[in-house]
Amino acid sequence: MVEAKVIADSVSPDGVRLTTVQATMHRFVLAELNTHRVFSRNSASSRAISFKKQFTRVQNDPAIPVSFPAEQKGMQGGEELPFKERLLAEDVWRNAANDAAKYAQQLHELGVHKSVANRLLEPFLLHTVVITSTAWENFFNQRCDDAAQPEIRVVAEAIRVAMGESEATEKDLGDWHLPYTDDLQGFDTHDLKRISAARCARVSYETQEGTRDPQADLDLFDRLMEGSNGVIHWSPLEHVATPCRDNRQFRGSVRNTSATILTEHLPKMGNLLGWMQFRAEAEAGLKETTFV
Repeated sequence: MVEAKVIADSVSPDGVRLTTVQATMHRFVLAELNTHRVFSRNSASSRAISFKKQFTRVQNDPAIPVSFPAEQKGMQGGEELPFKERLLAEDVWRNAANDAAKYAQQLHELGVHKSVANRLLEPFLLHTVVITSTAWENFFNQRCDDAAQPEIRVVAEAIRVAMGESEATEKDLGDWHLPYTDDLQGFDTHDLKRISAARCARVSYETQEGTRDPQADLDLFDRLMEGSNGVIHWSPLEHVATPCRDNRQFRGSVRNTSATILTEHLPKMGNLLGWMQFRAEAEAGLKETTFV
């Protein structure tokens, strides 16, 4: 089911709202979401989730398009197909899902890794994404519009509703925005930041429901920082942040030959306005440890 829920919602002393949302959407419009560079994202991975889980999802509950519009010129579809033709179109889509599952199963039985076999299943899957941002207006303007692809519009509308119903918690300088930590007590900020980042990372290969183990999260954070072949996994640390007044462009503009571009709405580092991400802090700490 397409849905969205607010995981953490904070507002800085300067009134900048930072929101982390967990959204479930059609996998085949993920590219449209990923064009929004102001978002920090982690999402489910076809390379990490088991073939059995993905195969079962497609067989039992394939993701069906929200709409079957008539063909016409341009990016936007025409009127919705008549009822009878829509039912037939949905049957064709389900048949395609069954065929994809059949051929993916054959690859699996040949011993092909899930990172390949799962790719055949992607058009027929729902997909979970964790998104953190201080800038949502352009996303809503584009993706809630009637001209947007219906499958991206329905999740954008769900996110907008969820955020509209959420009340941001005031954070002082030195406080932290910590997704997925509401259940924790007795941990200091040092560990909470690491647990939060690890739990954001877990979306790549498992659901965010069920029993949580803080020690397992701390162990996962250590593995993220150790990296694979020396490559550290930084992106989960972008969802954890603290208010930072310095993370704003100076008021003013940049001039080019044809226009004046305002810059006061842009952050100086990262993609969060008025907040510093745990990633920036951790990268700076790593460099200090490495080069001193």
